[in-house]
Amino acid sequence: MFENKRILVTGGTGSWGYELVAQLLALNPKEVIVYSRNESSQVAMSREFENKHLSFRIGDIRDKDALVMACQGMDYVFHLAALKHVPVCEDQPYEALKTNVIGTQNVIEAAIDNKVKKVFYISTDKAANPSNFYGMTKAIGEKLIVYANLLNSETRFVTVRGGNVLGTNGSVVHVFKDQIRNKGLVSITDMEMTRFFLTLRDAIKLLFKAAEESYGGEIFVMTMPACRIVDMAEVLIEDSGRENISIVESGIRPGEKIHEILMSDFESLTTVVYDEEYLVILPTLHMPELKERYSHCRPVSFSSFSSNYHLMNKEEIRDILQRGGFLQ
Repeated sequence: MFENKRILVTGGTGSWGYELVAQLLALNPKEVIVYSRNESSQVAMSREFENKHLSFRIGDIRDKDALVMACQGMDYVFHLAALKHVPVCEDQPYEALKTNVIGTQNVIEAAIDNKVKKVFYISTDKAANPSNFYGMTKAIGEKLIVYANLLNSETRFVTVRGGNVLGTNGSVVHVFKDQIRNKGLVSITDMEMTRFFLTLRDAIKLLFKAAEESYGGEIFVMTMPACRIVDMAEVLIEDSGRENISIVESGIRPGEKIHEILMSDFESLTTVVYDEEYLVILPTLHMPELKERYSHCRPVSFSSFSSNYHLMNKEEIRDILQRGGFLQ
């Protein structure tokens, strides 16, 4: 699919971007362009990869004109750029709106102007029945991406929704390891909190699967495993070999949920089981060709996909951390 193709990755200097670019370059593309606003991160990434098929463009997704120029001649666009930290988006909602909503609209319009084949929007479980401003902006982004398929253009738009990815910037794993090493304690907002987790490598592989098999207008939902945050903390403490590491409860931050969901009650009415790795949420908008494409898939038999069900035990948590390279 990506061989000899030109691909633009917005926000490509982040953790998702690094792994995505690495796996894309292994597929012999004609060119991969990382579009982001961080000059130093681009220079560091360029030095690390040293690949003639990788190039960089400074730009912000808030700048539509710059995006239109960056999309010229592109076959595919992976839209990763966003303000992602819940407290930041709660404190500065205007900025989150401009990046996550207006920026996504700019990506849509730039892709259509340049007749890009397909755009892949990376979303989050926080967009399902959102309780914080970050989740709300990503939910609006999903709606814009679905609606973009009705704009009578040659470009198709697809959403991939997942949970927390281990090892990304600001990941709880890095935070906990740093606290164990430097503070002798682990701070958890709530002892009952659960989250979905997947390794970065596995998340990108699933993303490619959705990219290849999608039509346009649907939301692919990764059926990720979940765990109690306190269990993950205990596994990391045990792995550190250090004794007398305490776990303290700091209280839930503004907009934070105890449990996340990957699919809401309302969405379950139009969701089908694609396979053991993916659910597909079909739009409520009139897209008969899309419903026909997934007519062979059975509807989901549950009303919500929550992180407080089917939790990983400590051994399973240890295994996923091992695969992610986070244990000694």
